[in-house]
Formats: sequence, C-alpha cells, structure tokens
Amino acid sequence: MAKAMARSMAILMRCLQKLIETDADCEKIAQPRAAARKALEKSFFLRVGCMIEQGDPSLEHVAEILTQFA
Repeated sequence: MAKAMARSMAILMRCLQKLIETDADCEKIAQPRAAARKALEKSFFLRVGCMIEQGDPSLEHVAEILTQFA
C-alpha cells in the first residue's frame, strides 16, 4: 500500500509541476494540489495509526507527533 501511495504522489507531483511550468490556470492547479495534500495527510494518519496498533511508541510520543506534524 505504501508503494502504491508513493507512486500516486509522484504522479500528482509531476502533474502539478507540469501545470505550474506551463502557466496553467490557477483553477486547474488547485485540483491536483488538493488531491496531493489529501493523499499526504491520509498517509500520515495511516502511519500514526499503524504505530499505535503495533504498540511502537508511547501515547505521549504519538501525541507529540500529532502536535508537531498534524
């Protein structure tokens, strides 16, 4: 799942880069940018959930990560 998400993010980033380089309309840039942001947020919270399920960090550490990056 992580590899598929990384590939999707790479595609989205290339799409954004191409749109920006070609001076595309701001509205055309907004949609893939929003999709990339949502995908990044989802991957972050999936990772935090995985850490909690595996019992890796303490709850204090999880709270610290959420505060720092969320």
